[in-house]
Amino acid sequence: MASEEVGYRGPTACAAAGITYRQLDYWARTGLVEPSVRPAHGSGTQRLYSFRDVVVLKIVKRFLDTGVSLQNIRTAVQHLRERGFCDLERITLMSDGATVYECTSPDEVHALLQGGQGVFGIAVGVVWRDVDSALSQLHGERVDTGETLVGHNPMDELARRRNRAV
Repeated sequence: MASEEVGYRGPTACAAAGITYRQLDYWARTGLVEPSVRPAHGSGTQRLYSFRDVVVLKIVKRFLDTGVSLQNIRTAVQHLRERGFCDLERITLMSDGATVYECTSPDEVHALLQGGQGVFGIAVGVVWRDVDSALSQLHGERVDTGETLVGHNPMDELARRRNRAV
């Protein structure tokens, strides 16, 4: 089953991203990170987050933990949306606390470090693998049927598909 066919409810997304449900709810209501699989429609409906949504949630959490302002995080998340999520696991997001930069090569990271100011980086591939590992231990659900999937690992499925294609 492809990762696009699996969604994660709020509590699962929170556990994998290391955030509270209150943060998740606030970020969804304010449009910071909205669930791309199924938004909430009134009380009693469950939001459903994609694997990539959970990766973005964890990136937001890491930015907050390092002191980046919510305004700059919103700009970074918007950039990720506009950029698309293709090859997301191959980029490093760098910040000096005021601005967030996307680096796609070691040379770009090096150039940013040469500026002499303090910066920190988030290797999205590492976050990607952390979320993948966490979700492999948690429940997902099939988007089409709502069937609960225990310990589903979307990256394992992708690897299986690639191996079948070879």
